[in-house]
Amino acid sequence: MISRVGVGGWYRSVFVWIEVCLLAASLGVAALVTSTTPRTDPAVLRQEILTRMRTTLEQADPKDHQHAGHTAPQAPAGDQAPPAIVCGVHVYGYEPTGAATLADVETVYGFHLCGVAEQKRHWDGAVKLVGPVIMDMTTQPPGIQVVEATADVRFVDRLREMFPDKYEELALREALPASEMADLRRRYDAAAGL
Repeated sequence: MISRVGVGGWYRSVFVWIEVCLLAASLGVAALVTSTTPRTDPAVLRQEILTRMRTTLEQADPKDHQHAGHTAPQAPAGDQAPPAIVCGVHVYGYEPTGAATLADVETVYGFHLCGVAEQKRHWDGAVKLVGPVIMDMTTQPPGIQVVEATADVRFVDRLREMFPDKYEELALREALPASEMADLRRRYDAAAGL
């Protein structure tokens, strides 16, 4: 025989209702957290990184990303601003690899080719800043670290010290994709007034 109090009384227990309320609250919090943490599509995230990298390099002082002793020209006497820096970039990868948004990205590995757009100077005669680059995205503005040889360390050895193994070969052989190079040249010509 089933007692009416035994079976029907479970819903009257305060402890059961507390557990039901806690479970509902937990599920609600979990749903809220997962819905408010946006996850960027990997292709969109890569484009955001590329844009941030390009913007950072174009706004940085050229001494922060020059190679092989190249120095960017200063503003001629009487001009208000130094010549524009126009950059093309190629992103090899970033860390952490599971980053969900641009704010989660800490380090970017890639390549940059920048031209100093002096007025009426064609691309072939422009000062170029070029090579593999590592950007620290945890600082504001992002930190720029270029691969440079020293009197004691060859370029290739320095690159192997700085880049993770999975990006070393890319950094040794790749430059800009054709579409990025075409965009760079178009933007350079506009900045140089050609």
